[in-house]
Amino acid sequence: MERLNFVKMLKWHQILFEDFKLLRSDFTFDLPKELIAFYPSEKRSACRMLYLNGDNGCYEDQHFYDLENYLEKGDLLVFNDTRVIPARMYGSKSTGGRVEFLIERILSAHSALTHLKSSKSPKEGAILKIDGGYEVKVTGREGELFLIETNGSKSILDILNEVGHIPLPPYIEREDEALDRERYQTVYSKVPGAVAAPTAGLHFDNKQLESLREKGINMAFVTLHVGAGTFQPVREDDILKHTMHKEFVNLSKEVADLVIATHKNGHKVVAVGTTAVRSLESAAAYAMKNNSQDEITPFVGDTSIFIYPGYTYRIVDALITNFHLPESTLIMLVSAFAGYKNTMQAYMHAVKEQYKFFSYGDCMFITKNPKAQEDLPPSAKSNMS
Repeated sequence: MERLNFVKMLKWHQILFEDFKLLRSDFTFDLPKELIAFYPSEKRSACRMLYLNGDNGCYEDQHFYDLENYLEKGDLLVFNDTRVIPARMYGSKSTGGRVEFLIERILSAHSALTHLKSSKSPKEGAILKIDGGYEVKVTGREGELFLIETNGSKSILDILNEVGHIPLPPYIEREDEALDRERYQTVYSKVPGAVAAPTAGLHFDNKQLESLREKGINMAFVTLHVGAGTFQPVREDDILKHTMHKEFVNLSKEVADLVIATHKNGHKVVAVGTTAVRSLESAAAYAMKNNSQDEITPFVGDTSIFIYPGYTYRIVDALITNFHLPESTLIMLVSAFAGYKNTMQAYMHAVKEQYKFFSYGDCMFITKNPKAQEDLPPSAKSNMS
């Protein structure tokens, strides 16, 4: 399929709040540092799971191995099969100054787009040395990112696999270790290209996947290469002024057909993680943009979809997701799905009950709130009055 240039996602899905503000401060909460998970649980499926009923806001404390109790035969789990690349490298400039690379996107076998951290930005044409004996050339810039090409026969991915480090999120305050090569990766990861893991999927192990298949739960795989932008904070007080980063999505006709068939047969489409949500809802937006008679169509391209309260979900009926950073675009996405009050109350409960937060932490299973557009943040309500 032709790759689509769909970076500037349509604004029609967000016009509800066009004339007033949604404040970032609505999405803050106090999180004790000891609740941040710096290491994964001993067993993938042994983590805790908070069930949130979107219809009534009720929640239950469960474990991830209880997931099948909330699924029925014929439901569809949609996973993101991206694979995290060891995207962080270290090196030096010709002057000897140290350089840190964080690859944002591999563009071809020998070129990539990267973040660069150094005392002074290198100029176009500069040769940078990578620890391990390799060199790259700076060939240009795209905004704050740098274009680089390898000097030699080895590909970018080969070099990363040899000398790169797993790029743990900034809130995991430690260096990457050998265990992260496996545990910061889903068991079904397949397509290299992500800078960060689709963390909701980290809880699945092969035994549980097989058990779900035996129960008649269907499974589909999309690819969204998670970029470092997922960790960028929302700096605008009015979140409607925030510019989302772009990420590459590949959602096939086979997956679109499975989604359509699932809904036609009266079953749930369950997104495993916010990246699966972004993939599915981007494909639905593309279908609507092109006046398709189907609720979702294949989609291959970049998305910068921003989902916040007021958004109308078109595809996702239930969501598996980890606990997210205060004031992040991800907690905004969850609030749009479960409702603002429901979401924030569930988060307060999670803090009180000492659930573990973020990438290596515990998770939630959430069913869609059909009245989420009526469960809005205080800033939205004050502007509507």
